[in-house]
Amino acid sequence: MDQDAIKEILIVEDDGVRLDLFLSEYYENLSRTYLQKLIKEDCILVNGVAKKKNYILQNGDEIEINIPKPQLLKVEAENLDIEIVYEDDYLAVVNKPRGMVVHPAPGNYSGTMVNALLYRLGTLSNINGVIRPGIVHRLDKDTTGLLVVAKNNVVHQSLSLQIKEYKAERIYVALVHGLVKDNQGIIDLPIGRDQNDRKKMAVTDKNSKSAITNYEVIRHYKKYSLMKLQLETGRTHQIRVHLSYLGYPIVGDMLYGRKENQFKFHGQLLHAKRLAFLHPIRNIKMEFDSDLPADFQKILTILENE
Repeated sequence: MDQDAIKEILIVEDDGVRLDLFLSEYYENLSRTYLQKLIKEDCILVNGVAKKKNYILQNGDEIEINIPKPQLLKVEAENLDIEIVYEDDYLAVVNKPRGMVVHPAPGNYSGTMVNALLYRLGTLSNINGVIRPGIVHRLDKDTTGLLVVAKNNVVHQSLSLQIKEYKAERIYVALVHGLVKDNQGIIDLPIGRDQNDRKKMAVTDKNSKSAITNYEVIRHYKKYSLMKLQLETGRTHQIRVHLSYLGYPIVGDMLYGRKENQFKFHGQLLHAKRLAFLHPIRNIKMEFDSDLPADFQKILTILENE
C-alpha cells in the first residue's frame, strides 16, 4: 500500500448508528459524500464484508477503512496575495483575509485560498479530497484570521486529531450586538442543519452534534460587546450560531444577525486571533497570534471615541 494511504480498524462501541454517519463523526476532516463514495467502492468493510452506507452498526462490529491514494489535484494554482505567517517543510500558517473562500466548490474553482496555497506552497496534503488539499480546518468566507495548512498526509492526520481531541487551541475575537450579561461562561448547545433553511445551521436536538464555545467579555461599549471566544468543538458556523441564539449576533453577520448596523458593515466581525498546536514532526508547541484586520480595528476606534 502507498505510504500516503490510510488503513485503520475501528471497533464499534455503540449500536443503532448508520455506517456513513458513524464515519463522518469519526473523520471530521473528510466529507460525508467522500466517505459514502469509499463505502460504495468497497474501500470500507464491516466484519470483512462490504456494506451499504445506511447499514446500521452493532456493538462490536469491526470496521476496516482503506482510503486509497487520492486522485491528482485538478485545482489550478493561482498567484493570489495571501499572508503566510509561518512555513516549514511540513506545514504553514496563513492569515486569511476577509472575503476569500478557503477551498473551491463545484462551479467555483478559482480565487480561493487553496488556489493561492498551491501556487505559494506547491505540495499539500490530499486526504481531504481533490478540492480541499492541505485544509485541516476552515474559516467562513468573511471570517478573518489564522489557519494551519498541512503539506503531507501524516501531518494532516496529526493536526486533525489534535483538533478533534480539543488539543489545538483556537481563540477568536468578535464584536457583537448587545451587552453580554455574564463576563465569562460556556455555551454548550448542540448544532445541526436548520430544518427550514438548509444553507444555515441552528441550535437543535435533531441530527445535531455537541458544540461547546467558551467565552469572555473583553469590553462593553454602549450597545456592543467585544468578546474572546475559544472553541472546544469545531462545528460549521459554531460561534455565529451560538451567539445569535443567545441574542448577541455578530456585527455584520448577514446570515445569522441583523440585516443593518450603524457601521454599514457586511461580513461578520469575527477574527481567528490565536492558534496553538503541537508540531506533528518536531514535537514542539507552535503558537501564533494575529492583529485584528484594519476594518475591524477602525470600528473599535469609533466605539472607543464614543
